[in-house]
Amino acid sequence: MNDATAGNMIKTVLHPVSDLAKAKEVYAALAGVAPQTDSSFYVGFEVGGQQIGLVPGGGPQAMAAPVAYWHVPDIEARLAAVVAAGATVSDPVRDVGGGRLVATVTDPDGNVLGLLQDS
Repeated sequence: MNDATAGNMIKTVLHPVSDLAKAKEVYAALAGVAPQTDSSFYVGFEVGGQQIGLVPGGGPQAMAAPVAYWHVPDIEARLAAVVAAGATVSDPVRDVGGGRLVATVTDPDGNVLGLLQDS
């Protein structure tokens, strides 16, 4: 990994679910661990350095399919770069708590890509 790509990794994948309680049981069995975060609006599992999240109803961004989030050191700069390259902003940068910033874009083929910056 060079300096330009340092810190740019997919480490978070969010899954929209219709029944959070049922999904939590399935993902706990799959992961082999209890959720690290367990609330009515998000359930998260830490598995081998990967964050797997369950979002009821697709959350405020109305996800219809899983979204992989690229962890980046500067979300505003990376968002500008991917938009300049042809992506379209789906969900602008917003703070989801604890200084964590997220945004989503759609690539030219309609794939949703997530960006995530931890403070």
